[in-house]
Amino acid sequence: MSHPDSTTSPETKAKPWWQRIPLTLQIVIALVAAISVGIALGAGNPSPSNAALINNLAIPAELVLKALRALATPLILVAVLHTLMTTNIPGRAGRRLFVLLLSNTTVAILVGLFVANVLRPGTWGNVVTSTTTQITGQSLDPWGLLKDAVPEAVLKPLVDNNVIQLIVIALSFGIVLRGLKSEQIAQGKNAYQPIEDVIGILFEAVVRILNWVIALVPFAVFGIVAKTVAKEGFAPFQSLGAFIIAVLVALALQACYYLTRVKFGSWVQPLKFLAGGSDAFLTAFSTSSSAAAMPVTFEVLQTKIGLRESSAALGALVGANFNNDGTALYEAMSALYISQLIGQHLSLGQQVIVILTSIFASVGAANIPNAGLVTMTLVFTSVGLPTQYIALLVTVDWFLDRCRTAINVMGDMTVSTLLDGKKPRFVDEA
Repeated sequence: MSHPDSTTSPETKAKPWWQRIPLTLQIVIALVAAISVGIALGAGNPSPSNAALINNLAIPAELVLKALRALATPLILVAVLHTLMTTNIPGRAGRRLFVLLLSNTTVAILVGLFVANVLRPGTWGNVVTSTTTQITGQSLDPWGLLKDAVPEAVLKPLVDNNVIQLIVIALSFGIVLRGLKSEQIAQGKNAYQPIEDVIGILFEAVVRILNWVIALVPFAVFGIVAKTVAKEGFAPFQSLGAFIIAVLVALALQACYYLTRVKFGSWVQPLKFLAGGSDAFLTAFSTSSSAAAMPVTFEVLQTKIGLRESSAALGALVGANFNNDGTALYEAMSALYISQLIGQHLSLGQQVIVILTSIFASVGAANIPNAGLVTMTLVFTSVGLPTQYIALLVTVDWFLDRCRTAINVMGDMTVSTLLDGKKPRFVDEA
């Protein structure tokens, strides 16, 4: 019988050398190589003989985007089902948790759209578009949105990539399955267990495939940057620089909103909140994963900030499965940025659709690096934006993903702090 710590176990097998290089470093290397290749191929003034080669450079990015579009709907479906089936949410605290998460995410999206509408980063540079895209104008029609939310067939949203209909199906089945599970537990039965296990395995399978696709992101970055530099030079990246600034401004405003809520809605002082949560913020930024930061977040909320264990658990462990404020903000801003970049305009009705879709898509975003790229395809599709322009965002997503993950964790901590109330823990213990 082999020892569990034997070197032959799968967990301890040495990874290939390329898997030991952090994804961020791989992307940076890809960027440097792509810029070099782009300059060598013309830097905005390419030779006609290299036209085919330059166009073929974008093939990896196109394949990655196709894979992301294919994974988007099953990821959201199984993520919502898995979360509703496995997360333990108490009654009254659960309702308050839901209100806090929904309000924080809505504010994040509104902040993102406000900054994108004011700064208009998509107009700061010129990008030559290969296709003419016309976005059909759409007025605000609440009844139309409600009617469109009900699918004609159960599997149709999976085929059409319709996130609103998909969430309706996922929530319907998730709530019913959760209710059946509660009833069976009360009766001492466990017939729900096989279904829960299947959903858990499917969720894990989708996440693993997603990790394979994300491992190919450096190749996509290399291809799209090399092609862009070769054909158009560095002019398109002026607009991307403006987009980075706009996203950072929006994330900073969202952080100010969190601190304001902490100041007036809890006993914790904002400076203590920032100082005590620094380890969690740095972990989130360095790993690009709120799941990786979850144990650290749970720990600092109790030991460094001084919250009750129940409040820390609800925000950091339960809320983290639903709360992706930074991701929702980023996806809404991305949609508006691309619409500005291609010279189109999203009407008020379409921006409302972006808000709704971003809320639902952020719920389905797995707590792993770059998962927002997957759900972004659904946000774009909901308002008729061409998803091929997401390839341009891939070039800066590796950095912005870290920033928005830190904001996601800050949102989790804010929820825990608000749930803790206006009386410190030691008052109860006195």
